[in-house]
Amino acid sequence: MSNVTPHMHPPLFTPWIIDTTLRDGEQAPGVAFSPSEKKDIARKLAATGVDELEIGYPAISSEEQSVIREIVSMNLPVRLTSWSRATRADLECARAADTEGIHLSFPLSELYLNLMEKDYAWVHRQLETLIPEAKKYFSFVSVGGQDATRTNGKTLETFVRDASACGADRVRIADTVGIATPLTLIQQIQHLKSSASVALEFHAHNDLGMATANAFSAIEAGCDAVSVSVTGLGERAGNAALEELAVALKLSGQYPISIKAELLHSLCETVAKASNRLIQDQKPVIGNAVFQHESGIHCNALLKDPLSYQPFLPGDIGKESYELVIGKHSGSASVQHILSTRGINVDREQARKLLPNVRLAADKKKCRLSAAELVNIYTQCFVNPQDTCKR
Repeated sequence: MSNVTPHMHPPLFTPWIIDTTLRDGEQAPGVAFSPSEKKDIARKLAATGVDELEIGYPAISSEEQSVIREIVSMNLPVRLTSWSRATRADLECARAADTEGIHLSFPLSELYLNLMEKDYAWVHRQLETLIPEAKKYFSFVSVGGQDATRTNGKTLETFVRDASACGADRVRIADTVGIATPLTLIQQIQHLKSSASVALEFHAHNDLGMATANAFSAIEAGCDAVSVSVTGLGERAGNAALEELAVALKLSGQYPISIKAELLHSLCETVAKASNRLIQDQKPVIGNAVFQHESGIHCNALLKDPLSYQPFLPGDIGKESYELVIGKHSGSASVQHILSTRGINVDREQARKLLPNVRLAADKKKCRLSAAELVNIYTQCFVNPQDTCKR
């Protein structure tokens, strides 16, 4: 992947990337994947190089258990885990789904415990009961603290230690309502890493627009794993986006990961179609506007070096090319370039003479001009001059 100014640091460690599109992503309001869509998404996620897939919540229904078993039978080269509440009944449903791993989710903040009419003593008892039970049936057991970022620091530290003592293989720190900020999170992760030896995972939500930044910051603090979803699909404002985090990690030059970035665009389109949610033009990494340029200064530089105003190239994520847009802020270089694609060659001075009319047309239209509209302006000015051509 192209990068003009990589961080000049040696690689630190390889973060473990967990995708939860098929579980937390599908919990987004109005989203329901068909069994065939779930299997297709799982197959493409595995091909993209994700390390682990959280593929569903078996306790929802027997149909959910069935499709999870179907995904398990595909023998994908990734760890597959089921999500479960901290109850024996949910554990039994996950056992029936036959995944390699299980994630047991515990309410942890005072707010969440009060909602469930529980206390930390109950959490501790469930840890002591459920983790050894889960270890009988699953080769990997993860436990998570819901609303961990709004949990008292002492309680969170105790939870991580207790989960480790009971045999958990990994503990998830869930920013359930997306209120974490990078610096505070880094301090929190570093403290937890120093107080317990168990592997840590960070699970971000995007309510304040910081999910990807928080996921990256958690890794910088030494967090062993992070969970993400394709396009950031998830409840409310969504989760940390797989494609955003993957590209950020690759461009950093510090963290070797197995993600095949050139497959990200196709993967995102698959999930967007299955979820019936359009990818917004300004969506980082994969949105159409990411590789569209109008400013004359930018376009002039891009024609000389495409990395001048892009952090990476479209081909790096499987898109075809960047696009120069003709509009109010276009310069002569863009006009020359677009006209040349239509077989019309003009010099810089001729292109400059077209700019006033280009800007008037764009102002009136209040959006970009098509190549055909630009050709029409050229024709009016140089082939069939009219009074409307401001020369």
